[in-house]
Amino acid sequence: MGIRFRMKTPTEVRRVLVRVSNMVVNGQIEAKEANSIISACNAVLYAIKTEEQQKRIEELERKITEYEESRKGGEWY
Repeated sequence: MGIRFRMKTPTEVRRVLVRVSNMVVNGQIEAKEANSIISACNAVLYAIKTEEQQKRIEELERKITEYEESRKGGEWY
């Protein structure tokens, strides 16, 4: 069983990166292993960023739709 890392948030990914860097410096893992973990961290960060952007886009679309519907009803904000 290998090392397990939590990487659900950008903060957790940042902690993993620091931990992995320290492990390389202390000789606990090889640089090749660290590079694999760092690549995984980058993929996770990209996925988190993409998901957050999608949520923001959906929220903006919802607000635009609400605004357009309110204009049709004669309401002004």
